[in-house]
Amino acid sequence: MKDALALAKPRITALVALCAAAGFALAARGPLDRARLWWTVLGVALAAASTGCLNQVLEAEFDARMTRTKTRPLPAGLLSARRAAVLGLLWGAAGLGLLAAKVNAAACALTAFTLVSYLLVYTPLKRRSPLSTWVGGIPGALPPVIGWVAAGGALDARAGALFAIQFLWQMPHFLALAWLHREDYARGGFRVYPVTDPSGASTAWQMAATSGLLLAASAVPFGLGLAGWAYLAGALACGALFLLLNLAAARELTDLAAKRVFLASLAYLPFVLALLVADKR
Repeated sequence: MKDALALAKPRITALVALCAAAGFALAARGPLDRARLWWTVLGVALAAASTGCLNQVLEAEFDARMTRTKTRPLPAGLLSARRAAVLGLLWGAAGLGLLAAKVNAAACALTAFTLVSYLLVYTPLKRRSPLSTWVGGIPGALPPVIGWVAAGGALDARAGALFAIQFLWQMPHFLALAWLHREDYARGGFRVYPVTDPSGASTAWQMAATSGLLLAASAVPFGLGLAGWAYLAGALACGALFLLLNLAAARELTDLAAKRVFLASLAYLPFVLALLVADKR
């Protein structure tokens, strides 16, 4: 049971479900449909667990080479790849089935696109090009949009603003993590930016640039009437601090600077989404 749970990457799954719930709450008009929210969160969580599980099936050989991942259930020999694949497919089918039956077709379709594009495009691309980080940012930014359409929201500028915030947030978040584990990624054969950019110059520039764009993007929900002044003030203050950390890392990309950016990124997204929901108009 413990090994099966590890395949689901529970912390990532929980964050994905949280982002979907935030999108749902932001799109909801009138009293919150708690039953539909529950089915949305459960369906998205199962699909996220499926993605994490099947990703480990596809990358088991490479995970075995890396210190950070060699103790996962598959490279450690605790579970067979076949059993893990069956489990991942069952989770995915259950999640998509729940979304189709209990939520709506739009949420199901977006979730299916997220799962397929992550596994069949982003996962193999990581071993071929550092551009995979940008490509993988697309499925990674869809959870709040899935929640938005699940509540009946249209794919409009407001949904686009949620997508932009999460997409831009992922760049400094992942690049900082990849810098900290660059030697491990190199052993695993993953061509992420810190592996192909030993000096860190390009990596640091991207972290700073995307955090600056993130600061600007975080003001868009206010401009679109999705949130009020309290959100704007909090989001700009939080974004400015996050930008300063990334600028410090850009001046000298040390492990300590990258770790600060990564830890700050873990707090940034839940904080901004909570502000959005709390100050929703």
